[in-house]
Amino acid sequence: MAHLVEQMAYVGATPWHGLGSRLSPQQPLEIWQREAGMNWQIQESPVHFKADTVGTLGTIHSFPEQKVLYRSDTKAALSVVSQRYQVVQPRDVLEFYRDLSDVSGYELETAGVLKGGRKFWALARTGQTAALKGNDEVKGYLLLATSCDGTLATTATPTTVRVVCNNTLTIALDGGANAIKVPHSTRFDSQAMKKQLGIAVSQWDEFMYRMKNLSERKVQWPEAMSFFMSVLCDTSPDSPLPSVLPNERALRKVQSLYEGQGRGSTLESAQGTAWGLLNAVTEYADHERRAKSSEYRIDSAWFGQGAALKQKALKSALQLVA
Repeated sequence: MAHLVEQMAYVGATPWHGLGSRLSPQQPLEIWQREAGMNWQIQESPVHFKADTVGTLGTIHSFPEQKVLYRSDTKAALSVVSQRYQVVQPRDVLEFYRDLSDVSGYELETAGVLKGGRKFWALARTGQTAALKGNDEVKGYLLLATSCDGTLATTATPTTVRVVCNNTLTIALDGGANAIKVPHSTRFDSQAMKKQLGIAVSQWDEFMYRMKNLSERKVQWPEAMSFFMSVLCDTSPDSPLPSVLPNERALRKVQSLYEGQGRGSTLESAQGTAWGLLNAVTEYADHERRAKSSEYRIDSAWFGQGAALKQKALKSALQLVA
């Protein structure tokens, strides 16, 4: 099976997805670019096609409304997009962090390429940290990712990582994620994005205050089951239980993670609390959810169904302390 991850690099402890080659700390961006597999460019070519005609070899025609994007190193085609499509280069994603590292103390922790170059990202530690009761540490990160096939806008997402289990969670308040998105119909302006991010990153204290409330919100088993049924099986508290549970495997797995099998599930902050409910779901999405490979799992956990599941769980958990 072809791997989704073309190449990847990280510093520090092995990341939760277990992928990539390790770098020593404080490496320049040029080293990151090489080791993360981001030392190539997206190039463009007009679309041409051959129209066969009877008795001839066919003629070549152009289709000026579209262009092919391909890799400068392997010449592998990446996608066909409109002429209006604004390309963001792999190097642009790393360069985004240069002044954040020099001035604001951000530290790149992982970067890499998915789907053969169709999607790439970099994740940096912001220096923000908080601890819930029982020394349950949570750190702040900033994830910048983009695609060249139209599947993902250039997106900067303030993110948390729970250290004990490496669970990842997008910082979101009042029902919406604080991600900043630039569609590929618009030129990517990194400085403008950073100005917008200032507001999003500043919500760390408010977000962690609500996570603290979750860690202090005790739940009984019927309430926990109602939470899991709502998040995983789309059942409302008042609806009768179906004879056949949808997503039953996921439900049983998340229950077991909550009941003590999850990493950090027996900490004071998580045992029998709404914070424990949330982390059972995030651990399932990041580490346990069925996937063809670790590469597919990271793509889902950050950008796909896994990310949506975690946000659904967060919204439901926050309703418990509203």
